[in-house]
Amino acid sequence: MTTPTADSARASLEALRTEIAKAVVGQDPTVTGLVVALLCRGHVLLEGPPGVAKTLLVRALSSALQLDTKRVQFTPDLMPSDVTGSLVYDARSAAFSFQPGPVFTNLLLADEINRTPPKTQASLLEAMEERQVTIDGTPRPLPEPFLVAATQNPVEYEGTYPLPEAQLDRFLLKLTIPLPGRQDEIDILTRHAEGFSPRDLDAAGLRPVAGVADLEAARAAVAKTAVSPEVTGYIVDICRATRESPSLALGISPRGATALLSTSRAWAWLTGRDYVTPDDVKALALPTLRHRVQLRPEAEMEGATADSVITAVLAHLPVPR
Repeated sequence: MTTPTADSARASLEALRTEIAKAVVGQDPTVTGLVVALLCRGHVLLEGPPGVAKTLLVRALSSALQLDTKRVQFTPDLMPSDVTGSLVYDARSAAFSFQPGPVFTNLLLADEINRTPPKTQASLLEAMEERQVTIDGTPRPLPEPFLVAATQNPVEYEGTYPLPEAQLDRFLLKLTIPLPGRQDEIDILTRHAEGFSPRDLDAAGLRPVAGVADLEAARAAVAKTAVSPEVTGYIVDICRATRESPSLALGISPRGATALLSTSRAWAWLTGRDYVTPDDVKALALPTLRHRVQLRPEAEMEGATADSVITAVLAHLPVPR
């Protein structure tokens, strides 16, 4: 099989938007964010109200990329072993055998992750960071590629367990999914009236347009995307400015700065360049940083949000030429 070139891999990944649009209407920014996360070997936190096609989006992405996907509905009684797997006693062989959990997949949809207690939330930490699961002292590698797309509802807080800062920081991007505009909603209803079923993506005409080989070629090209000292300094200045903001109790850590560097490189490559510009950094600043800061209570009472504070930082910092 011929190894894809960087250009052919970019064309294949760009075709994802068109293909996924056959099933999901008006979610181009979220699709791009998921592709950026795959290129950076990162994970995504999807935040939006129920019914905006978060689950359908991940299923459509996995279908268009020929990747395996599994979904876990996080509930208060979910145990860590329900996610990672466990040792099961086999009476015929009189031995324990490992039964893999749903985490052993390419795309794991962790639905309503904030509805499960911290112990079960933490079961994902090793998988997200080390790309392996340790059961009874034995590390078991996860498939490659591996991406966790976790969802949470931004308006319902009863019976939830907010993710701790340490786990939020493990997500490369936090993507907010808004309600569709009027025309998009008309398009959605028209498709359903014409027989579209979100449970049957094949009937919607969704076909694989890229694969693991394209992802690997793209990742290699992203790693070669040049970053000038001026742009590196700009990223550091943004992160340092958040630590000094009077509105924030917690600013961006060096891990967050590294994440912004990675996502900016991926975005620059996707848009057809082999170097990063300050505009690339600005384009990815909000989704990469919004979940890594913590507002002071008084700032929150005055109506400040993570997005508004980061936007103000970007507006006041001089942009390198």
